[in-house]
Amino acid sequence: MASMLPTLSPSRTTCASLLRELQILWDEIGESDSDREKTLLQLEQECLDIYRKRVEKTRKYKADLHQSLAEAEAEINNIASALGEHAFFSRGRGTLKEQISAIKPILAELRTKKQERVKEFSEIQTQVVQICAEIAGNGEPNISSDPQVSESDLTVKKLGELMSHLQELQNEKIFRLLKVNSHIDAVHELSAVLSIDSSKTLNEVHYSLTDPSGSQLKSISNNTLARLTGLIHSLRQEKQQRLQKLHNLGRTLVELWNLMGTSVDEQKGFEHVTSLISSSVNEVSRQGCLALDVIEKTELEVERLNVLKATKMKELVFKRQNELEEIYRGVHMDVDGDAARQILISLIDSGNVDLSDLLSNMEDQIAKAKDQALSRKDIVDKVEKWRYAIEEEKWLEEYERDENRYSAGRGAHKNLKRAEKARNLVSKIPSISENLTAKVKAWEMEKGIPFLYDKEPILCSLEEYIVLCQERQEEKRKFREQKRLQEQLAAEQEARFGLRPTPKKPLGQSTNVNTMVGTPTGRRLATPSGRRGISAGKEHKESGRVNNIVTENYVALPKDDSVSQAS
Repeated sequence: MASMLPTLSPSRTTCASLLRELQILWDEIGESDSDREKTLLQLEQECLDIYRKRVEKTRKYKADLHQSLAEAEAEINNIASALGEHAFFSRGRGTLKEQISAIKPILAELRTKKQERVKEFSEIQTQVVQICAEIAGNGEPNISSDPQVSESDLTVKKLGELMSHLQELQNEKIFRLLKVNSHIDAVHELSAVLSIDSSKTLNEVHYSLTDPSGSQLKSISNNTLARLTGLIHSLRQEKQQRLQKLHNLGRTLVELWNLMGTSVDEQKGFEHVTSLISSSVNEVSRQGCLALDVIEKTELEVERLNVLKATKMKELVFKRQNELEEIYRGVHMDVDGDAARQILISLIDSGNVDLSDLLSNMEDQIAKAKDQALSRKDIVDKVEKWRYAIEEEKWLEEYERDENRYSAGRGAHKNLKRAEKARNLVSKIPSISENLTAKVKAWEMEKGIPFLYDKEPILCSLEEYIVLCQERQEEKRKFREQKRLQEQLAAEQEARFGLRPTPKKPLGQSTNVNTMVGTPTGRRLATPSGRRGISAGKEHKESGRVNNIVTENYVALPKDDSVSQAS
């Protein structure tokens, strides 16, 4: 028994030795048995207390193990529920520690899974918070601390919904970033056209828009987009205003150049301005073409030309007056140039009229004169043709009166050709006159005013010509009647007195040139004096045969001829 004590409990040997040593000490002291008994009872009670505490501690440890096991089971169920999974595990049989050891791997696996799921949620929520902060324009979000993740719902469905939300936000961010970049490009383009510092302008909108390194995230907030939109709108309005200003200045330049007769070399210095006159806002994209210095230089040039224009305006006014008179003269319209110049001089000297307005008024008059000239041109051309035909008719009459027109002198063949053309043209005078009269009447009915040609109504001229032609025809008719009567009288005398007609000379030997021509005009223009010569020749030949018997009759014939010639 003593040999087994050390193996069973080494402390028991120690307690026994201590108890023997205590007995020895008591014997030496002479402690009474009652005191000894009391001390031993105390020692026994203290030992019981120690064992009781150990038992209580062990019982509590057991309870803790049960609690741990229950908590582990509950945690497994909670994690499985949060992850949306079903927990399949069994405690098994055995001691509590064996059961705990069996459940620990399952719990550890679920905890790892939960941590990974929470990490995924945290990363996604961090991105969501960051993008939302960028869209809201709240500056840089606080990403030093992880966002709070609700561990009650860590299911795959919830994770998918969060990822879908993140994808929508990322798409929104991409769209906004593209919009911001598009606005920035528009600002750069407009600033280049207007010669404005785009970096300074964009920095006023948001400092992140001008980061040259690109490390700074560009602001995509609603406020930034709104301010960029407003900036582009203001730049476009400025572009429109500057372009309109250059349009006006360019047109003014062109007008002044035309008025002043500016050389092409001088105009080249402002070709970049005049080339914009017909350009719309969207077509203008050349760098610096709408810069303020371009507008200022153009304004100075316009001001300089206006000063020159004021000094030369009087000359330009009279130049326009000459142009106006030339237009009127070109279509044979009546214009009193001297009176018009006197009026212009009085207006300019009075200083009560704006020379630009006066010049503009004269431009309007020139435009109206051109319209009037255009409406008269066809008739004027026909009038000139008609007048030319009349002149040719007069020339032809004079030509056919010339007895030497067939001589072999210089220019005779040219006159023959001209006479042939003149006869052809004279034959068309009736149709020309008729057509011209119809045209003039139609024009006067449309305009409501008479058509004047060199201050004379052209219809009156046409009527006078028609009357003149009728008088000529009447004169010719009377001449033919006179001739018929003379021939009839000669025939009666011949029958009465037995006179023989003298042989007629050959046609080529006749001294009357007009009988050789054979044209209607020549016959119309034959004079009674020519016929009187032929008749007198006949009388002279017959006088030797009839002596004084017919003296009285032959005296009457020249008398009739003289009357006919006078008519």
